[in-house]
Amino acid sequence: MRGRNRDIRLPAPYLRRVWLDRALVPDWEAYPYCLPLFSEEFDLNFDTAITIIVGENGTGKSTILEGIAALAGYDDAGGGKGYRPVDHSNAREIMGGELSVALRAGWVPKITNGWFFRAETFFSVARYLDEVSDMPPDFLSYSHGEGFLRFFEERCQRQGIFIFDEPESALSPARQMEFLKLLHRMDSSRNCQVIMATHSPMLMAYPNAKLLRLSKYGLEPVTVEETDHYRVMREFCADPRGFVEATLAE
Repeated sequence: MRGRNRDIRLPAPYLRRVWLDRALVPDWEAYPYCLPLFSEEFDLNFDTAITIIVGENGTGKSTILEGIAALAGYDDAGGGKGYRPVDHSNAREIMGGELSVALRAGWVPKITNGWFFRAETFFSVARYLDEVSDMPPDFLSYSHGEGFLRFFEERCQRQGIFIFDEPESALSPARQMEFLKLLHRMDSSRNCQVIMATHSPMLMAYPNAKLLRLSKYGLEPVTVEETDHYRVMREFCADPRGFVEATLAE
């Protein structure tokens, strides 16, 4: 499979569509099928190399990413195909990998090279890589944010499908700018597909991305300016002190 993936000449996106086969749902009362976004038909198309999903906590962004990662053969706590962190049980919550039982995918062609990045389990995955590598990348000797960026630079510029769940979590604004540059390099290579969930307006603004807002009503296209994240940050930047005082007074 790895050899065939390296020979692919088609540009990203490789994953063109994911949808929920409702006939295969084992239990509508169980997680993740009980989430409001699955109460109607769930069908997500990818027509750009970079897709960004935004929304409030609990709407199901991570669940979607975990389901897609499982379809690609990645560990649901993070990693690439064939990587299995030693023990991430203490860093895990209930995962959305179960979604893959009823999730279907359309690939052109199917590619399983790449990586699934989860901020919550980064250190268990990084520790695993440091332990099994002949030449350890030593991600853990850096600060949190520097370790993230070093990891992205090391692992995320080869051909493949890359799934990022809130990569900004340890990145300062300046580091987020560096991450945007990495996204641009991945995009320009034409052989990287990125599916990302984020709360960062800076990352949402990447110009070539398809930006989707997830709510209890499902997914819909949105502009950065239409997101609650941007609106809140705009109000804060216009009057930081007044914004905080008004927030505390509520």
